[in-house]
Amino acid sequence: MTVSGNVSFWYAAGGVPSPRPSLPGDLRADVAIVGAGYTGLWTAYYLKKAEPSLNVVVLEARFAGFGASGRNGGWLANTITGGRTGYEKSHGRAVVGRFQELLNEAVDEVCKVAEAEGIDADIVKGGELLVARNRAQLARLHDLAAEERRWPEGGARLLTAEETTDRVHVAAALGGMHVPHCARIHPAKLVRGLAAAVERLGVPIYEDTEVTDILPGAAVTRRGRVEARHVLRATEGFTANLKGLHREWLPMNSSMIVTAPLPAAAWEEIGWEGRETLEDLAHAYVYLQRTADDRIAIGGRGVPYRYGSRTDTDGATQPGTITMLTSILHDMFPAARGQEIEHAWSGVLGVPRDWKATVGYDPASGLGWAGGYVGTGVTATNLAGRTLSGLVLGGAGELAAMPWVNRKIRRWEFEPLRWIAVQAMYALYHRADRAEAGGLARTSKLARFADKVSGRGY
Repeated sequence: MTVSGNVSFWYAAGGVPSPRPSLPGDLRADVAIVGAGYTGLWTAYYLKKAEPSLNVVVLEARFAGFGASGRNGGWLANTITGGRTGYEKSHGRAVVGRFQELLNEAVDEVCKVAEAEGIDADIVKGGELLVARNRAQLARLHDLAAEERRWPEGGARLLTAEETTDRVHVAAALGGMHVPHCARIHPAKLVRGLAAAVERLGVPIYEDTEVTDILPGAAVTRRGRVEARHVLRATEGFTANLKGLHREWLPMNSSMIVTAPLPAAAWEEIGWEGRETLEDLAHAYVYLQRTADDRIAIGGRGVPYRYGSRTDTDGATQPGTITMLTSILHDMFPAARGQEIEHAWSGVLGVPRDWKATVGYDPASGLGWAGGYVGTGVTATNLAGRTLSGLVLGGAGELAAMPWVNRKIRRWEFEPLRWIAVQAMYALYHRADRAEAGGLARTSKLARFADKVSGRGY
């Protein structure tokens, strides 16, 4: 029987963490960070490393790693959220190339900190593998390869069908692309280890302490008020729950399932010895990893958005989504048929109106924020944390010049417009994928129209 919810599979072995103390009442600090996911924890980590005397506190509504940081697909990837093209137009080729290099380096920085802090997060740097499985996807792959040749900083390499299958035997693979700057991780082990490292530096994490309002100089909770010169928001998909921020970032849902451990015979057929993270080139794409205990975890959008920007409580996933992801898994890996689906879960990720992540800080008010990673934040949170720390301390250097810093983004539309737009967008993507799987040789016009509906800036 498939377990649905209970936050995520990543907590199944050890259970959710024992609760930390809640905020004991009003207090003062130098820096108050709202949200104990990767962004908030990395920011606290680098602030204390730079200024050990700084009084930093972290406020968390549930527990550290409750949100996307404890539910994601485990991709420590070098992706620039929203792509490079728009940033190239606004900031130039050299700046965007350096931005890509910084994200490459951030992959290694996370690995280095994990080793230094004794965090065993099942990290294997096998790169990212994109696989084309029909003619339209193959055409997009070659278009992508042509674009990647303009950006050698990304390190991508086009693969033949044979080279792709030598890495991972995905059924009907026609070609692929390998990006070396990516590692497979166990998300919950990383966030729990990072939280412990932050506490060792002297930063208290107050759990079960929901922040209801963020003001210049204060974070307001039902348990007390934290007054601080700097108040930093790191709430990602749950930002819509904060006063005045309902339309700031759209909370997009993503769902995952994981198999029981596959037998050795199945792995002999599949391969996947390099533990690459894996993605197809469908419009409503899926993302996968081979776990440390030889399961396959696969994720996709499922039900993409709840009306009114509502967010979930425990990660429960709709049966239809489980069925859809299981079907895709079996289509990609026939050797996985007959293996039990042990766990299914979902979570929310933050989506800005232009689908690009952002880091911001206002010295006048002391308010800062980071997020809107659109599902590509496991690495970006590290760079965001270092950037936000530098902005607060006045020493961000070249990080302050990167194109995601202090951007102006318009808000999402009122309901029901945003619900209609998201539902229409993914309906079009699914129809486009079906048409392409049925033999369409080029990218469906439905998908191109969906890109316009989405308002993506790339």
